[in-house]
Amino acid sequence: MFKMKVMNLSHTAGCETRDETRQKDHPMTAPAVSFEVFPPRSVDAAFKLWDTAQALAPLAPRFFSVTYGAGGTTRDLTHDSAHVLHRTSGLPVAGHLTCVGATRAETMDVAHKFADAGVRDIVALRGDPQAGTDKFEAHPDGFADSCELIEALAKTGKFTIRVGAYPDPHPEAANQQANIDWLKRKFDAGADEALTQFFFEADTFLRFRDACAKAGIDKPITPGIMPVVNWKSARNFATRCGAVVPDWVDQAFDAAIRDDRHDLLATALCTELCSELIDEGVDSLHFYTLNRAELTRNVCRALGVTPQVALADVA
Repeated sequence: MFKMKVMNLSHTAGCETRDETRQKDHPMTAPAVSFEVFPPRSVDAAFKLWDTAQALAPLAPRFFSVTYGAGGTTRDLTHDSAHVLHRTSGLPVAGHLTCVGATRAETMDVAHKFADAGVRDIVALRGDPQAGTDKFEAHPDGFADSCELIEALAKTGKFTIRVGAYPDPHPEAANQQANIDWLKRKFDAGADEALTQFFFEADTFLRFRDACAKAGIDKPITPGIMPVVNWKSARNFATRCGAVVPDWVDQAFDAAIRDDRHDLLATALCTELCSELIDEGVDSLHFYTLNRAELTRNVCRALGVTPQVALADVA
C-alpha cells in the first residue's frame, strides 16, 4: 500500500498528478470549504494571520473559524480576532467557545459579545484541561460539559452552532460507540453541524460517517483536513488527539524529508485524501490552516476551488 501511494502521489515538475488526470477524465464538483485559524499572540503572528486570511478569503469560504487557546488562554484574543476578521473580510466567522475556567455567566457573556460584533457562528467545545492539570474539571459555577453549553447557546436563538467530532475515537472515549453516542447528544442539544478532527485516510471518515448515520445522526458532519506544514509537529499533535497515523504515511514523510520533498508530498497526499472524500459524496471540507495559507490554497486549487473575482474587481 505504501509503495502504491507514494508512486501515485510523487511527481516532478512538468508531470501531471493523478488528480489532474482524473479531473480531465471525470471532472468533479468543487467542494465548499471553510478555514480554521488561531488568534495571534505577537505582532509577527498577527501579520501572519491577516496574510493567511487575505490569501484564502478570495476562495469564498463558508466561514473562517477562530480557535480558543488551551485552557481558555486566548478568550479575548479569539473574540477580537473573530470580530476584526468578520469586519474586514465580510465573511461569516465562527468563534470557538469552551467551558474551561469560567462561570456560565462569563461564558455566555463572551457569546453575547460575539453576537454584538456580528459573529453569529460558534464552535462550541468542552475545551482542553487548564494548564497544570491532566484532565478537564468543570468550574464550580460553569458548564459541566459541551452539551450544557450547546443547550444554552441554542436557547438564545442567535447562533449557528458547530461542534467537534472524532473519526478516530476521542482519547477519553471508552470506545467508538460511546464516541458516536456523545456526538448524537450534542446534536440533540441543538448543534447544527459537526467538524471532525483531522485524519489520514478517507476510510477513517467514511466508516465514521456510516456509523453516525446508523446511530440516527442526520445532520452535517464535515471532515477536518490538515495539510501537513511540519510533519514532526503534525505527528505529535495526532498522538495527543488520538488520530491514528498509518505506517505508510510515517514512512512517506520520513522519505520525503530526506529528499527535501516534504511540501510536495504534503500537498499530494492532502489532495488525494480530499479527492477520495469528494468521490464518496462529501461536499464540504474544513481546513486546519495553522495560519499558513500556501499548502491549503494549493490543495483547494487542485480540487477546483478557485478565487471568486467580481466583475467590479477586474474593470
